[in-house]
Amino acid sequence: MKVIAINGSARKDGNTAILIRHIFEELTKEGIETELIQLAGHAIRGCNGCDKCKELKNGKCVIGNDPVNECIAKMAASDGIILGSPIYVANITPELLALIDRSGRVGGANGHLYKHKVGAAVVAVRRRGALHTLDSINHFMHISQMILPGALGWNVGVGRDVGDVENDAEGIATMRSLGQNMAWVLKKINFS
Repeated sequence: MKVIAINGSARKDGNTAILIRHIFEELTKEGIETELIQLAGHAIRGCNGCDKCKELKNGKCVIGNDPVNECIAKMAASDGIILGSPIYVANITPELLALIDRSGRVGGANGHLYKHKVGAAVVAVRRRGALHTLDSINHFMHISQMILPGALGWNVGVGRDVGDVENDAEGIATMRSLGQNMAWVLKKINFS
């Protein structure tokens, strides 16, 4: 079993990545392989509405000069998907939004590529916009027919500067419980 996580932060190895790695620790304990893709440093544009993905049905977006097609392929091949974002003006980063728009369009056009995968949203927040950001990612996962396990609280870690989320004991406990619950659901699905 494998879980792919995509960090939508412009800051590589920042608070969002730290939160994801706490989830990974729990998944790894259960023998689940993990991989983190970080979008930092990549310019990713949104869907242009060309519908070529519906026409070609090759599991790819025709915009090919960024990591979106790699992400789509890895998401489709995985058993679980984690999407993480810090908050940029009360919402997800533009890069993650572009990835969601394009991968969602391609996924739907190609037989619902993410259906029945176990999904989780992760948000790093300083103060405001956490629930809206979490909800934005969850909407993508729900419309993709993914299975979302719960956790001790909302999948949010609080911190401003890199590493500050480590001081959010409740946030870290939530990430750990999320990892444990993802592992439980993945094992139930794969042993059924």
